[in-house]
This record gives sequence, C-alpha cells and structure tokens, in this order.
Amino acid sequence: MAALLLPRLEVRVEHICERGCRGAWDAIDRLEQGEDLPETADLSRAERDWVLAELRTVMSVYGERCRIS
Repeated sequence: MAALLLPRLEVRVEHICERGCRGAWDAIDRLEQGEDLPETADLSRAERDWVLAELRTVMSVYGERCRIS
C-alpha cells in the first residue's frame, strides 16, 4: 500500500472505530461478507482489504467480542 494512501485509509478506520466496540465488530463482519460500508464504498478492493486487516488488528485487543462491564 502506497504510503500516501495510508493517512486517508487510517481516517476511515478511525471513523469506524468511533462506533464503539460492537460497531467496529459489526463493520468487520460486514466487510468479511463482502458488504461495503459508507466508509469503504469508494475504495478499491485492495484498500478495503487493508481497512479490514487494520480493523482486525485494532480490535484484536478486545478478544473475539466486546464484554459488558
């Protein structure tokens, strides 16, 4: 992925993460099923794949799902 594209894609990941834990996992599920999100609708397949991989990495600290405290 070209270094110039990363800031643009990172903003998309941040925006998705602003939905909270459950919202981010929902976005991951939707992307894995081949659906587009408003944040990914205009991206190429490679860019969507990068966003999905980055979301997985970010959310890996939460385990498989969110916990209610």
